[in-house]
Amino acid sequence: QVQLVESGGGLVRAGGSLKISCAASGTVFGSNAISWYRQAPGTRRDLVACIMSSGRTVYDQILKTRFTISRDNAKNTVYLELNSLKPEDTGVYYCLRSPDSECRYLQGTWGQGTQVTVSS
Repeated sequence: QVQLVESGGGLVRAGGSLKISCAASGTVFGSNAISWYRQAPGTRRDLVACIMSSGRTVYDQILKTRFTISRDNAKNTVYLELNSLKPEDTGVYYCLRSPDSECRYLQGTWGQGTQVTVSS
């Protein structure tokens, strides 16, 4: 059974940085695209970034200047580095394993999420 576990979230002050992780078990996901989404209270879950099996990346156009997605297939882990954090970046960050090598909007297996809170 595929399981994704996010970690690394926490409380950070505005302007700070975090690096969150998504580790997979029960599968080797080198051939799958992995996405990061985030969801603030009362809002929908929005795409932040996606990295395909080829290493090609897709970003939200506004967030791409501050966030970086990467993957380490040997560790079955995908990372999201969050820089210059703002209070509006607060939310639960989820990773999503795509059913194949391409980024599929909201399709696949979700992790349980990790909370990121940015204080002003």
